[in-house]
Amino acid sequence: MKYMGSKRSMLKNGLGEILLRESAAHPRFVDLFTGSGAVASFIATRVSVPVFAYDLQDYSRVLAGAIISRDTEADYRIIWKRWRARAKRVHAALVSDLPPEFVIDPVLHIDRARVWCELRGKGPITRAYGAHYFSPIQAAWIDSLRLTVSKDEPECMITLAALIDAASECAASPGHTAQPFQPTKTAVKHLEAAWGRDVLTKVRTSLKRIASERALRIGRAEVGDANKVALELQEGDLVFVDPPYSALHYSRFYHVLESVVRGIEGDVSGVGRYPKSDARPRSAYSVKTEAHGALDSLLRDLASRKVDVILTFPNHNCSNGLSGEAIRAISERYFETSEVSVKSRMSTLGGAGFDSVKDEIRGARRNAEELIILMKSSRFVSGA
Repeated sequence: MKYMGSKRSMLKNGLGEILLRESAAHPRFVDLFTGSGAVASFIATRVSVPVFAYDLQDYSRVLAGAIISRDTEADYRIIWKRWRARAKRVHAALVSDLPPEFVIDPVLHIDRARVWCELRGKGPITRAYGAHYFSPIQAAWIDSLRLTVSKDEPECMITLAALIDAASECAASPGHTAQPFQPTKTAVKHLEAAWGRDVLTKVRTSLKRIASERALRIGRAEVGDANKVALELQEGDLVFVDPPYSALHYSRFYHVLESVVRGIEGDVSGVGRYPKSDARPRSAYSVKTEAHGALDSLLRDLASRKVDVILTFPNHNCSNGLSGEAIRAISERYFETSEVSVKSRMSTLGGAGFDSVKDEIRGARRNAEELIILMKSSRFVSGA
């Protein structure tokens, strides 16, 4: 899926080897900022330790939980056959009065299509995001699939994860969902390409992949604040910390995926079709005046719990006020540390530079250097 700051490339570039080596020597693995769930799933499917994943956003809980919370594969063919049949019946009703021109060429009629979706759309995704992030017909399929997700676990979480993944792939937006592409001269080709993607094919492909993966030991994924979760960890845990690096809240970039999970859109407004700010999670790590204190508090509490930590962060000044140098100083205050750096690709969020928040919505990616800091607790240091 499209995710800024995803660790998927780093897992192939040194991080994966470190995580595998360290996690095998610990009784539990805890991912405090799980995001796309890439790291949590990587460990759960390769190392026989229970994995616990936390994030402020519910879609992250679903993406991680779909894999780490079960130790058997699921038969995607059976799940898909039943789910698609249910969704087709609902879809027929949702598009019964959809004007045919909105299906044939929605970009040509985009203004009318947006009004129709918002005022006459029969599903929450269609009303909030139809003719913006998704074509009217795509939005109707997402609504149909969301309305017919099984209530039985683990099928519910598996299908929801597949729908989130597919919605991310189909969204007419760069790297995240802060703003959709507009039918301008330069962006219309991207809008047409995104709206031309087949939602059913994308969902089926994602479902097949997710259903085939399983944890070697059953873990758990929950919505939770990293600083609060830290106080409940067990001595000897291995904790992965990958905090935000932007001064804009991540909920701004993934509100569409959160709406897909919840199945409701609430009130949305603006070019980005944002829900009200009080309906989106807020992180101290995305507030410039709070980020440093939040990280200091987190590492201090992790040290007090006698856990080991692997932390990743861009090795430069970031818009939330944190930097590789600042994180080194904090970590050395509480742990015995060692570090490596790797080349990475990461989102600049469209800013003029890594330390800028101006127009942080276009999601361009560039080469970067990322720190991997291994922090050993006093329990291990004293016994070495």
